[in-house]
Formats: sequence, structure tokens, C-alpha cells
Amino acid sequence: MKKIAKFGAVAFTVMAILLASAAQANVVITGTRIIYKADDREVTIKMDNVGHDPALVQVWADRGNEKSLPTTADAPFLIMPPIFRVDPAKAQTVRLTFTGDSVPPDRESVFWLNILDIPPLPKASNEQHNYVQVAFRSRLKLFYRPAGLPGNPDEAADKLSWQLVPLGGTPGYALRASNASAFHVSLNFSAIQLGGHEYRSEGGMIAPGGSTDFKLKGLTARPAGEAVLRYESINDFGAPVAHSLPLKP
Repeated sequence: MKKIAKFGAVAFTVMAILLASAAQANVVITGTRIIYKADDREVTIKMDNVGHDPALVQVWADRGNEKSLPTTADAPFLIMPPIFRVDPAKAQTVRLTFTGDSVPPDRESVFWLNILDIPPLPKASNEQHNYVQVAFRSRLKLFYRPAGLPGNPDEAADKLSWQLVPLGGTPGYALRASNASAFHVSLNFSAIQLGGHEYRSEGGMIAPGGSTDFKLKGLTARPAGEAVLRYESINDFGAPVAHSLPLKP
């Protein structure tokens, strides 16, 4: 899940940035990803207000544009309700319904669900004060899974093929992961052992039928001998699953 802070204020921008670093969203979403199977009539998402103030929440879906707005939402889902109020210690259930738009039938498609948490304005007083209002936007991956896909999403990460490849134009190497399955695979790297040394890399997502290069920090020469690759994939429940396999340089 990604969180992006958006600011609106009658105060200095610098103050908004400083305060946002210490602020937290009041509305908590159950889960870190959403799986919409083709045979589901709808999928529900629970949102809890764990703060002390009511919150106004707006929800929309997009195809991957981080700058999308409710007015530019382009994902094929009907969201009800799209905007609502959640009181403190209360919850709201949001329903997602697939609209039947054309999507590839032979592989998973990924969209993004946006949840904008808007806190209330400060209570009115006789004195004039500058204030900062911070709204939090969370982004969750929303996977649409057609019926009858070959294989199993829990096994897709084990079936990735790996290569050690030189970086184009700059010194260094990357791990190239290729995904022959019909499912998206999200990865985290804990440790990569090559030639008796340990390297790190940022994680990411590999689309069905696609490949992704993960730059290895600090690796400037191809290691000799067999190496061991350790990494984590994220399953449908958002839990990490550990993997370990030999990697030929």
C-alpha cells in the first residue's frame, strides 16, 4: 500500500510539510491488496476510523496514474458509496463491482484503489488562527483475476526465472526476473548472497509474461561460482512468503 499526503492550508507550505511528517491517517483499511475474482458479484472493503474526530472519505480507482483524481477515475469498477463520513470508533464498508469492461482474459490485470481521508476543519473560534489541514491518500493494488487461469497464484513466485545481467550504460549488475505465469508477482528482497557476499535490492512487481530488472547495490563485478538468492513474495493476504534458490551467475 502507498500513502501520499496532500496538503491544503492557509499557512506556509513549509509548515504543512513539517506537520505532515508527524501526522497519521485516521481511517485504516483492512488488508494491503484487493483480489477481485471474475466469479465474484462484488468485493467489500472495510474501513475503520481509529481517530478521535470524524473523517470524510472519498474512494476511486485508476489504471496506474498516481496523479489521478475522482473526476479522472478510469478503472472498470463501480464503487459504492464513493464518498462518505466515518465517525470515531465506527466503520464503513465499501462495495466494488466490476463493470464488465474489456480486460485480458488470459492473465491478471492490476488497478489501483485510492482512499482519500479528509479530516474535519478546526472548530470555529472568535480568534483568527492559521491552521493546516492534511488529507491522506492511500493507494492499494486491486487485482482483477479472470476465471480459469492456468496455474496457482501461490506458486507463481517459485516459478520465476532469474538471470544476472549487466546494467546498460553504467557499471554494475542486476537480477532479471521473468514471469511466465498468468499472475502478478510482488517481491521484497531481504538478502542476496553472491560469491560469499551479501547484496541488497529494492523490490517491485512483475507483470504476467513480463520481466523486471532489480539493481544490485554494490555489485560491480560478476561473481564466480554458484550463488544463493533469497527473497520474499507477497501473497493474496498481504503476507510475506520466503523463497531460497541457487542462482547460476
